[in-house]
Amino acid sequence: MTGKLFSLEIQPRIPSQLARLEELANDLLYSWDRNVRALFHRLDDDLWQTSGHSPKVFLRRVSQERLEQAVHDQVFMEDYNRVLSVYDTYKIPPRKPAFGKLNPETDLVAYFCAEFGFHESLPIYSGGLGILAGDHCKAASDMAIPFVAVGLLYRQGYFTQTIDNLGNQIPHYGTMHFEDLPISPALDPNGNEVQVSVICSGQTITIKVWEARAGRIKLYLLDTDLPQNSEEMRSITHRLYGGDRSTRIQQEIVLGIGGVRALSALGLKPTVWHINEGHSAFQIVERCYQHVLNGMDFYSALELVAAGTVFTTHTPVPAGHDIFEHALIDRYLDNYEKHLGISRDEFLSLGISPGYQGGFNMTALAMRGSRFQNGVSRIHGDVASKMEGYVWPQIPHIENPISYVTNGVHVPTFLAREWVNLFDMRFKEWRNKLTNVDYWHCIEEIPDHRYWSLRQSIKGEMMEHVWRRAVQQMRRNGCSEAQVKRLVRFIEPRETDILTLGFARRFATYKRATLLFSDPQRLARILNIAKRPVIIIFAGKAHPHDQPGQHLIRVIHEFSRRPEFEGRILLLEGYDMSLARKLVSGVDVWINTPEYPLEASGTSGEKAGINGVINLSVLDGWWGEGYTGDNGWAIAPHGKEFDANYRNQEEAKDLLDIIENEVIPMYYDRDGRGYSQKWVQMSKASMRSIIPNFNAQRMVKDYVNHFYSRANNHHKLLNANNHEPARELAVWKKKIAQIWPKVKMRRIDESPDRILAGDSLPIRIAVDLADLKPDDVIVECIVGDESKPGEFTPHEHFIFDAIGNNDKGETLFSINLKPSLPGKQLYQLRMYPSHRLLANRFETGYMIWI
Repeated sequence: MTGKLFSLEIQPRIPSQLARLEELANDLLYSWDRNVRALFHRLDDDLWQTSGHSPKVFLRRVSQERLEQAVHDQVFMEDYNRVLSVYDTYKIPPRKPAFGKLNPETDLVAYFCAEFGFHESLPIYSGGLGILAGDHCKAASDMAIPFVAVGLLYRQGYFTQTIDNLGNQIPHYGTMHFEDLPISPALDPNGNEVQVSVICSGQTITIKVWEARAGRIKLYLLDTDLPQNSEEMRSITHRLYGGDRSTRIQQEIVLGIGGVRALSALGLKPTVWHINEGHSAFQIVERCYQHVLNGMDFYSALELVAAGTVFTTHTPVPAGHDIFEHALIDRYLDNYEKHLGISRDEFLSLGISPGYQGGFNMTALAMRGSRFQNGVSRIHGDVASKMEGYVWPQIPHIENPISYVTNGVHVPTFLAREWVNLFDMRFKEWRNKLTNVDYWHCIEEIPDHRYWSLRQSIKGEMMEHVWRRAVQQMRRNGCSEAQVKRLVRFIEPRETDILTLGFARRFATYKRATLLFSDPQRLARILNIAKRPVIIIFAGKAHPHDQPGQHLIRVIHEFSRRPEFEGRILLLEGYDMSLARKLVSGVDVWINTPEYPLEASGTSGEKAGINGVINLSVLDGWWGEGYTGDNGWAIAPHGKEFDANYRNQEEAKDLLDIIENEVIPMYYDRDGRGYSQKWVQMSKASMRSIIPNFNAQRMVKDYVNHFYSRANNHHKLLNANNHEPARELAVWKKKIAQIWPKVKMRRIDESPDRILAGDSLPIRIAVDLADLKPDDVIVECIVGDESKPGEFTPHEHFIFDAIGNNDKGETLFSINLKPSLPGKQLYQLRMYPSHRLLANRFETGYMIWI
């Protein structure tokens, strides 16, 4: 029998010369500034790895001797002072506001999201949504936008993953120690720690607010794991996407409602509110509630709140939206139903959506509570406008208010260190030219042999990382040393000239991770050509409740252990940001095979592309815009009209055809050189086209120009004169809703089908406006042609003038139409409500046609 083991941590006394290491460790700027991180891993690389790349943990455990040595290391101290100089310069507010659109003195964007992926040392993210949110914040900081972010501080975060020897995913949850994280208690203007409360099901939940600095912006994180809360309430912020539906709605109440109250307690007054996915949409209810408490009626408050709200949807599948049973809404939000001055049915109607009778849809609430909505790629914007078209039922989906901003990735975070060093030497201004398309033709100036050599160097570092992970995984699973040797024999770090394909992302069924194995005999033949070897590296997690997704992991594991695939197929466990950075920069080809059109954006391919990795992807999400014909390979998707099995069969065949007949021959076409010139040309085209068009600065710039500035201005418009414009608009919309069903229109001219060039076509419309006025509507003629059989393409829009009334009391509208197009054309006539205070001309959702 042995005694108990006691833990003791010997913490160093940080020398005064290095005192600001603690400041750097408490600023998430380290998550995208490699020079900051380099200071820590140079002090002790082994400790840097074992501390989980956490600067705070590292500083608590680094030896006193090593710090003292660093003080007397002239090179280290020069680098340390250089990093501090850059850091201090970065933190200085710029003289000019971002693009002149937002004023730091008066304007503020509040960005709400359920997860944020800044760095593996702050594990409060699960996947793409969180990484995207982190990149958004980083770009906002780089661009000096007045910006704060709000999320939840998960005590256990998202699970870490191991995969056993049968291919089963094993989730592991560890409790985080907040002293290990780059956070501190948030303080109000008087210097007091901020706590706020919300009421859930009759219980008061106390929420502590934590602050994380991230360059020029701040991230506020909400925590319910406090002694004064019940055990149930303490567990609300334990796990990201954990628990049952009750836990989920409580998390979203804490995030949405608690987040609004937290900002208020901090003395912050956002002028733009960005809801990133529907999880935080309850903020709309809380903000309306605050206005109702100050004397506004609910519908006027809703107009004012919506005017300053941007909503981004990321979900192209109906099952991905949060929908709560009405019983849960009644249980947890009955306080709002009672105090907003509206009926229960009116409250529940905010979340109504087709196909979910008895359900409250958070996406529907976000759509109705915002005036600026977007998807995250051009294709997804179209999908979202159809999926959420029920909010504007009479508007053609192509014209409803939903637009798009294609996601981008934060280049300083995901660009490999080797590229950063090369760019710093050759292209001094590159950091300031990230959105300049012409500038990035500079990539062509890099000699081909130098370019290939650098790519191979990055690949070698990735291979070494993958080898270490794979060996550790296999040994833990009881593999013999002979088996381990067979399974990793092709990822020798010193032998990088082997074509390496990568597939790493969340294992969801629509991403079709096993499409490659649709014809295993052919795949085995392709991978096992002795003179042209190929390996494929897989990594990714499935949600703990997603059994089909976990089945995909088992299938890939089983294939990887077949004799014909041993060593050719590798499945890595523990996918996180650290592994992602290695894979997206180190593989040769990035494979993405989503089921069209279910890939909202898919930013992993962007991260690969900026590193010169070549994409091979279905033309979905961002690749539908990114593919130029010379920067990668594209699989043309088959539409929903085809049977799913047929789609999978044909697209799998296309995938293997491209790998066998295009990818492999191009990679190994050396033509007497030590590298493939054609491959280098395509790789350069990947970097040249993707860096300026799909980076996070371009993305945030689009939000500022097309969403934040418009929301900011529209909110100011409706907020003027003690909110009187908001009241006016609410009254007008109520009138339209009551009267519109009675409105009718008819054509009263003879409608000839031909005129001579230069002549005009007189069109007369009689409208029964019921109790509306001519100024309440617009009558419009749309002129176009039939670009495809049965598909009308508009080219010109003409507005009618009201010219009086006929003896039936109908209002007459007239136009003398002079189309500018020659030959045969088509036109349509329609009418819709109009008001000077609308943010979007079709936001009422009403329209009638002749």
